[in-house]
This record gives sequence, structure tokens and C-alpha cells, in this order.
Amino acid sequence: MRLHQFAQSPNPRRVRIFMAEKGIQDVEFVEVDIRAGENLSDAYRAKNPLGVVPTLELDDGTCIGESVAICRYLEGIKPEPSLFGSDPVSQGRIEMWNRGVEFNVLLQVAMSFRNLSGIFADREKTSKEFGEISLERLAQGFDLLDRRLAETEFMAGDSFSVADITALCSVDFASVVKVPVDDQRPNLQRWHQVVSARPSAGA
Repeated sequence: MRLHQFAQSPNPRRVRIFMAEKGIQDVEFVEVDIRAGENLSDAYRAKNPLGVVPTLELDDGTCIGESVAICRYLEGIKPEPSLFGSDPVSQGRIEMWNRGVEFNVLLQVAMSFRNLSGIFADREKTSKEFGEISLERLAQGFDLLDRRLAETEFMAGDSFSVADITALCSVDFASVVKVPVDDQRPNLQRWHQVVSARPSAGA
């Protein structure tokens, strides 16, 4: 297998952590320079028409894009340890919080970064006002996670799951817009220290 990625981006990191948790090691990593627009080239879009990273390329040439879709495939070929849930209730809860983190944290970091950093201004319309609104929504997303983690050890319950992987990558990615995890959100801070200490976090 090959994972086409931009290593600094949060979504490829989600897949790498997922692979590490599963013990999947036989993977070749291929860098795609998104800052240079390599992901928008015809060659890359032949593998992933959406033009985003990561893309998992299987040995038979099949390509799967989108980080959660890739993780779903990996869960299918190596079910244990289960990171998407082992029964309908846990699966629903994990999906709920995975999506909640995506919308309330990861998306808000991405929108604030894309609209305030200027890095993507040469290829898409940006809005400083929208970037600032996204920053406000990001703070609200952090508050949501802090409230949730006052009730439970991990994002979706008592066990580490893909929702924690998404949350870790999202929270760490927030450093690019200078929104840290601090003692104003003690539950989020506690959780962040725990999941950051897992060996897979360095993948």
C-alpha cells in the first residue's frame, strides 16, 4: 500500500495514527506538496478526483481518498483493535463524536487557517471576516470538548477510538492559528496529555 500525503496536514496524520494503533506497518509514504498545488495536478487527480490528501493506493491500483474512508477500509482488513466500535451503540456514539469533532473543531481550524494565513489566496477566494468567525467557533468547539470530557475518559466513552484520533489531530492542528490547550479547559487538557502519551501519537 501507498499513502499519498502531506505529512504536516492533520488528515494524513489521522490515518498514520490509525495505522499505528492497528499495527499496520507495510506502507509506503509518498509526499504530495499541497502548498505547491501538487494535489491539483492531473496526475494526482487521476488517483483522487477530489484533489485532497490523503489517498490510499492499494497494490492493485485501487485508490481510496478521505481519511475516515481510508480508516474504514483499514478497520475492515484488520478489525482488532476496534476503533469504530464493536456494537451498534458504541458505533453510533463513536460516529457521533467523530463527526462532532470534525465540524466543531477540525473544520473551524481549517477555515480560520485558510482564510487568515494567506497561503491559499492564490488559488481560492478568502475572507478575513469568515476566518475570524471560524476562530470564534473554534473556541466554542474547544468548550464543547471540555464539557464532554468532564463526563467521560475518552471522546466517545471509556475506550480510545477514531473519535480521539480525530480530536487529537484537530486540537494539535489548532496551534497553527495559535489556539492552545490550556488550563482554562482542564478536562480537555487532561485528555490531551493522556492521548498524546500514546505511542501512536508520534506516528
